[in-house]
Amino acid sequence: MPQDVELYQRTYSTLLRSRGETKLRVLESSHIAIESSLHPLAGSEDLDLGAFLYATQRLPAGIYKGRVVVLGQEEEQFTAVSLPLNDWPTTEAPARRRQWHEGPDGQYGVLLSSTSDVDDLIPTLVAYQIEWNKLRRKLNAIGWPRPQGLPGAAECARVLGGSVEDWERLQEAWGTAFARRLGEVAATNLSLRVRMLGGSQVSYARLTRRWWAPVARTLDDAQLQDASIYFVSSNTHSLVNLLSGDARAREAQLVDWVERAGPRDLKEELAAFREERTAGSWNNFLYFLAREHAQAEPGSPSRRQAEAGQGIVHLNSESGLRVAAQVMPINQLRTSALDDRLGDVDADALRASDAVIVNIDYPLGLAAYNILREIAEDREALRGVYVLGKAATLNADVGDVMISSTIYDEHSNTTYWLDNAFGFDDIAPYLRFGSGLDNQRAVTVRSTFLQNRSYLDRYYREAFTVVEMEAGPYCDAVYELTEPDRYPHGEQVNFAKLPVDFGIVHYASDTPFTQARTLGARGMSYYGMDSTSATSIAILRRIFTLENALGG
Repeated sequence: MPQDVELYQRTYSTLLRSRGETKLRVLESSHIAIESSLHPLAGSEDLDLGAFLYATQRLPAGIYKGRVVVLGQEEEQFTAVSLPLNDWPTTEAPARRRQWHEGPDGQYGVLLSSTSDVDDLIPTLVAYQIEWNKLRRKLNAIGWPRPQGLPGAAECARVLGGSVEDWERLQEAWGTAFARRLGEVAATNLSLRVRMLGGSQVSYARLTRRWWAPVARTLDDAQLQDASIYFVSSNTHSLVNLLSGDARAREAQLVDWVERAGPRDLKEELAAFREERTAGSWNNFLYFLAREHAQAEPGSPSRRQAEAGQGIVHLNSESGLRVAAQVMPINQLRTSALDDRLGDVDADALRASDAVIVNIDYPLGLAAYNILREIAEDREALRGVYVLGKAATLNADVGDVMISSTIYDEHSNTTYWLDNAFGFDDIAPYLRFGSGLDNQRAVTVRSTFLQNRSYLDRYYREAFTVVEMEAGPYCDAVYELTEPDRYPHGEQVNFAKLPVDFGIVHYASDTPFTQARTLGARGMSYYGMDSTSATSIAILRRIFTLENALGG
């Protein structure tokens, strides 16, 4: 880690040891000094709307009204200092699963699931405050907002700086509150404080155990306490899309919704399918329509009904670790509902299987280690571990799929050499838009903000092309499945022979060398499903093959 980045991390880590409140402003100089690739204009008076958008979508909408952000791991820690977290309304950020509580007098409480949350949250808050106050100064200098109203994105870009595209995204993020929010920016000198409660590894472990408890009960209630487990870290839609058959069963309804009330881009894509002008997958398109339809018309039939028909149980988190889980007994899957890209699946072999898939919404950073270690401690029959994550790419394009054979973990400074369960041939047949790249080298970093150009250049010179946050902690946990000691520090580890099947695949969500923060400011939309669906197909085909359920 570069010295300036290490200094920044050490600065906020030591400040948070204090039992009192720390002004966020004291961290601004250290934040600016690292010249973050995600916040390149931090030290300039020019607006960095990319960084501001990234931070905005990872913080509660009302955070600018805050006075102090209190960080903790367990509700009991807040109660001990007379902060009744349970009595405060909950709120969340659009693009980061983290449990926030909005209290009185500008107090915000947030539950952390690992030290990675600290490395993620503190720089995000600092970046948000820097850009908020820059925008405040610019608005005040030209006398905005005017009583007669505010201009559109084009004039904001011309007068205040930044690109029209970024201003349009900010308008989209703030919605109908855009005009009012700009007025609040002009009137508010943001000066947040932070306070840390606890911070021990024991508390993180206890939080993870609370998270796992309802999943364990679900397995036990279904008489699956001794079942072989295939653990998948991905998201909560890719696997169930392929297994439940819901979107395909509702094809006519979803197409009718697009024609009647769907957004313009989906209508155009539907027309392209009908006129055979697109290379996209019709099933992937239906999966995306199902998600958009559920958001647009919340009263429509839930996909949970279709999941239940396949024996799939969805469990939302009941703890501060905001990671949903899904329990999928293989012997309850009906082949008639499966996506045909999964191949010729043997129904009798499925019914004879004693295994279960436990799929989770991917965690952040070190929470991955805590989760897999907890599962491995509680259940002996772990047969496979598969990780589908998103990453920044230094050599590919957004939507491409990267399969790594080497993982370097910044947390432990250990390099893992993988015999990855997946290769190019497992992914490529199902990609319509992106490319598949195997034999890549990945680096697990501490935070998206704790990177700069020289830092990325150094890794690129050493042929590391995948930058992500979970693979290293998962490798640390897998190591402890095979060895009598804790995961090593500063060593080289060969994973050629493991007692579990192990595969790691990433899809490219952004390209930091070109500052194309695709997921920082917007989603990957329908085209993003290409890479996640292709990888999910490969994961399920791998599991079915190991269960002797996949025909030749």
